[in-house]
Amino acid sequence: MTRHGKNSTASSVYTYAERQRDKKESKYGLIKARLGADSVNSFDCCALSLQPCKNPVISPEGYIFDKEAIALYFEQQMKNNKRKMKEWEKQVKEMEDLKRKEETNKEIEKKLELFEKSRSKGVESFVKDIPSTSLSKKRKHISVDSDDEEEAKFKKKNLYEEKKNIIDEKERELPSFWVPEMVPEAEKSLLEKPNMKILCPVSNKPLKFKNLLDVIFTEITEGDKNEQHIAGKKIRYMCPITHDLLTNTTKCVYLKTSKHVITKECYDKVIKKDMIDPINNQKMKESDVIELKLGGTGFAATNDLEAQLMTPAMQAG
Repeated sequence: MTRHGKNSTASSVYTYAERQRDKKESKYGLIKARLGADSVNSFDCCALSLQPCKNPVISPEGYIFDKEAIALYFEQQMKNNKRKMKEWEKQVKEMEDLKRKEETNKEIEKKLELFEKSRSKGVESFVKDIPSTSLSKKRKHISVDSDDEEEAKFKKKNLYEEKKNIIDEKERELPSFWVPEMVPEAEKSLLEKPNMKILCPVSNKPLKFKNLLDVIFTEITEGDKNEQHIAGKKIRYMCPITHDLLTNTTKCVYLKTSKHVITKECYDKVIKKDMIDPINNQKMKESDVIELKLGGTGFAATNDLEAQLMTPAMQAG
């Protein structure tokens, strides 16, 4: 081996290959990875369980779900929404109670200030109204009261200055995570009002259970079983009109009138002109047609096969 091979990491330049290797090992920044064919779902499998559907239903966006799996998802999301709403209501109640306490404390402080002012004014007027003969007798009592008030004020002033000094000293100190007494206290983050709508697990759009429609897949007949295996994969369904096999690369549409799944090519060539469902001869509209989402293949031209993971961009040294 040459010296060049031994000193492959001794360069003064931080190369792209070294950056990618360090990013992968230390797990920071945006990490990307290419998905294989085993990581993507087939067109006729449930988008939640990733298994072939027993009772398939379709969403308005064209995603296939198993009825049992999506029902459990709806139940779980409803429970989560109720729990979040209770937590938010509890937070609102606590904030209202805190606000009410602050208002009552302010009112009490105002009343105390008014009382002290009226008390001081009353003493002054009382001293002015006392005749000179009785003033000499009561001077001792007034002087004692005034001395007590001055002592109380002096103590109060000293306490205030001491507290202020302590606060100033704490403000000068920087927060430290490794000293228990100096750990900064994290403020409670306020909860936002939860959205009670249930979102689609794939498209993240609002979804209602009543909008899910039953799907009828046409199984391959005995005459077409010779073409059942294509590229080592088992094909389960076919178009009921043209008997074309339905694969992950076949563009398919769902007909609301007959609940069947056919190829898009058949819809464009046979149905689109007259807009009559050939299975039950019912009149159709464009809104009665839902295009199914394509299944997964191992080719980047058909699917988005790049997965991304967002990790912290900076790390403490």
